[in-house]
Amino acid sequence: MSRINGFVGRRHFLNLAGVGSISIVSSVAGCSILKDTKSAIAREATLADATTNKPKPVSPDEALKLLLDGNQRFVQQKRKYPDQTLERIRVISQAQYPFAAILGCADSRVPAEIVFDRGLGDLFVVRIAGNVASESAIGSLEYATNVLGSQVIVVLGHKRCGAVATALQDQPVSGRMGLIVENIKPAIEKIKSTTENLQGDAVIANIKYQAQRLQENSTTLAKLIHQNKLKIVSALYDLDSGTVSIISK
Repeated sequence: MSRINGFVGRRHFLNLAGVGSISIVSSVAGCSILKDTKSAIAREATLADATTNKPKPVSPDEALKLLLDGNQRFVQQKRKYPDQTLERIRVISQAQYPFAAILGCADSRVPAEIVFDRGLGDLFVVRIAGNVASESAIGSLEYATNVLGSQVIVVLGHKRCGAVATALQDQPVSGRMGLIVENIKPAIEKIKSTTENLQGDAVIANIKYQAQRLQENSTTLAKLIHQNKLKIVSALYDLDSGTVSIISK
């Protein structure tokens, strides 16, 4: 290597720098490839875990029992908080297998995962005021059952439902809320002349009516029921005790 006044010559310096740059670039590229490889392996491992941890299919009756057992734990203040860990988040990040679907009211006092003591990935929950079986709700539940494999749909209403109370007033409702009320009124008309407890019975009638709509307005759900792969259950949540009671199944 030639030196000029004790310094490396310009040509030799550039050659040396070029070699060094190549080495550095190669090193960086190697690290990047290694990092990408590790990331790919990690993703595959997570996916494998999700597949490996796919729960065994349960029957509609078994799925319902899991829900009711969880509600008993909730009422008795013996909650287990299942499937709520960081590990659970990692396992279900690539796939979900909810064993049950809930069509519930959007009321803030009736969060399904809490009242049934379930966790991440256990329930496919559709919430709308008055637990109305709207077209969007039906489509969502078709996805939960026909694609994700949920074995039971619980139509979960609750006592003193505000949407039902509004429908009972039989007065014009402004905005989009009117659409919800109109979907509840047919249930009320069926019992209006046959009950002395219109407030309470209207809630129950609406729950049953919405469950019936799911079957009548969805050939997908009706087919799964016919194949004994699905059960649609009507249930009532007690705001005072936290208890879920089955109305019909």
